Amino acid sequence: MSEERSAFDWETRFAADDTPWERQELHPAMLAWMRAGEFEPGRRVIIPGCGRSPELAFLAGCGLDVTGADLSSTALAFQRQALDQAGHDATLLEGDVLAHHPGKPYDRVYEQTFLCAIPPRLRVDYERALCDWLKPGGHLLALFMQKDVPGGPPYGCALDAMHELFPTERWIWPDDADFIPWPHPSLKGKPELAGVLVRR
Repeated sequence: MSEERSAFDWETRFAADDTPWERQELHPAMLAWMRAGEFEPGRRVIIPGCGRSPELAFLAGCGLDVTGADLSSTALAFQRQALDQAGHDATLLEGDVLAHHPGKPYDRVYEQTFLCAIPPRLRVDYERALCDWLKPGGHLLALFMQKDVPGGPPYGCALDAMHELFPTERWIWPDDADFIPWPHPSLKGKPELAGVLVRR
């Protein structure tokens, strides 16, 4: 997603440290997925819109081949410093991640609410990119923001809209009842529904 494709100035917000959406600790959904075996060492994982999330360095330290992408050079400089201090390595991509075409497909996409950050008009482009990134059988580790009030970011990602965006011709869905809500501590407790979609 390029700056021209987003009306939100992510770089200015990161540079000013005005980022109320950030969690200060590892996301509990990511830790649950770790315990479930989603992040085995050696797997290739991409985190679109990684920002300054601690998951990137953590997963790199667990032996995964991690790529983090963001529009903000400030956020990526933070990630590079965190990686260097921890003695880990990862690939960092600055710019329009929707234009990213990996030479080798990924095993996992950690969708840490990137979908709720982009303008809804770009969601179809993002779904196509996800299909391009993931190998058949690869997992989309999704966190769908639930929000009733219009506008954003964050933009709401109701499950009925997500079923339409991620059709069963290309994705294997879990039962809706299997999605786990994780309240966001700094967004008035708005729940993020965590579930795993499998690329056909």
